Amino acid sequence: MTTVKWANKISEITLFVEDLYRSKAFYQEAFNLTILYEDENCTVFDYGNTSINLLKQSNAWELIKPAQVGTGDGARFQLTIQVPDVDRVCDELQERGVTLLNGPITRPWGRRTACFADPDGHLWEIAQLL
Repeated sequence: MTTVKWANKISEITLFVEDLYRSKAFYQEAFNLTILYEDENCTVFDYGNTSINLLKQSNAWELIKPAQVGTGDGARFQLTIQVPDVDRVCDELQERGVTLLNGPITRPWGRRTACFADPDGHLWEIAQLL
């Protein structure tokens, strides 16, 4: 199967957040990202070739209607960031006040990983290819 030409990269990930100011502070502290755009409803961060858009959950319906904004318990997805040294990144995240949910763990499928959550429960994995 070949990839369609218009689907060459993910340019933006939008996360629906309950408290924009709390989430903005988390992402600034955890990742030290540059803000590309900001208004009273969203903050968009530069994450290299992808933007991370934190959007107030109350404004999300406008983007996805007629679909419903999910509010139930449990993870819906996990975002993975490839890094050269998981242990070093875990140390840096912990220095920035991020609590790891697990890891670093050497996985049987050839990766070393760790997982953490932002204040709204969006899961992030940092992964190192072994």
